[in-house]
Amino acid sequence: MSTNVDYLIDSQDPHHPANLICALCKQFFDLNWCTGTGGGISIKHPQTGHLYVAPSGVQKERMKPQDMFVVDGKNYEYLRIPPGLKPSACTPLFNACYKFKSAGAIVHTHSLNAVTCSLIFGQEFRIKGVEQIKAIPSTRKDPSTGKVLNLNWDDTCVIPIIENRPHEDQLEDPLMGIFEKYPHTCAVIVRRHGIFVWGPTIEKAKVLNEALDYLMELAVKMHQMGIPPDCNVGEESKYVSKH
Repeated sequence: MSTNVDYLIDSQDPHHPANLICALCKQFFDLNWCTGTGGGISIKHPQTGHLYVAPSGVQKERMKPQDMFVVDGKNYEYLRIPPGLKPSACTPLFNACYKFKSAGAIVHTHSLNAVTCSLIFGQEFRIKGVEQIKAIPSTRKDPSTGKVLNLNWDDTCVIPIIENRPHEDQLEDPLMGIFEKYPHTCAVIVRRHGIFVWGPTIEKAKVLNEALDYLMELAVKMHQMGIPPDCNVGEESKYVSKH
């Protein structure tokens, strides 16, 4: 690894991964998604293919481009290691998403909505009949273009849930299992921990994360009202009256 590698994180472009990770970490901190140094973001550089990863143990609202780790997107070896910092324990999970899901970015938050839903639901988070579901990809493809189609508003959104482990790198095998069982999923909830969301670009991963957090918050409120989040549209009133 070369010692003169700061060029990898030195850019005035606000969309450069080193700068964008810092901006998003600050935004996610303000949303209470990444507090107490928890959570993380990784972005693949669209031109070089290098993988930029937020470090461990740095307060998200104070993160700087100089804090970024940079990983070779082909052999997954470090190209840049910031002095005095530790790599994120999520790095093996990020790498798995890049390698097996062709991700362009991964967002990991400790969202209270995700954690609460992990206490309410069993092996799957499920919600049906909500407009925001249209942001989530489905298992269907356009027959003429082959492009993956999003869910319809009255479809059921399903996100798998895995059990937490003492260390985040121990989640790699369960995550690989999710890739096999749910090949079309864009996220996984880790019980009592948080959520990982990935997409082909950071813009798409951010949209998916925001949409899922909205759906999880709504699911918690529906649960509090006695309404199953995946009940059929029009059946809500019978559950409310029973509650």
